[in-house]
Amino acid sequence: MSAAPGLWTHDALRHWLVERVSGYLGLPAAEIDPAVKLRAYGLDSVHALSLCVDVEEAVGLLVEPTLAWDHPTIDAIAAHLAGLLAEDETPREPRHIAPEPRLEEDKGLL
Repeated sequence: MSAAPGLWTHDALRHWLVERVSGYLGLPAAEIDPAVKLRAYGLDSVHALSLCVDVEEAVGLLVEPTLAWDHPTIDAIAAHLAGLLAEDETPREPRHIAPEPRLEEDKGLL
């Protein structure tokens, strides 16, 4: 299946995952290396579950809650999701999900 404009490609998934992880961790996206294990950045179980929910909402795939542990890098998660999408062959338009507030923004809430 060739990707039409607006459909999830491996690169689009990787970019989206970098943005999500940077939002969870309060790090600039440029500091997130897709080949580095997410645990190295401090991704915890709460973030991992949030990522599963975001994948389900944005990409339209139901994923296991162990996604981030079974596929420990952004590259691995993107490849896994791209594989699931290729198997399914249902065209999915990317859906916008508001980014998580950064840690600097959260300080006023504590």
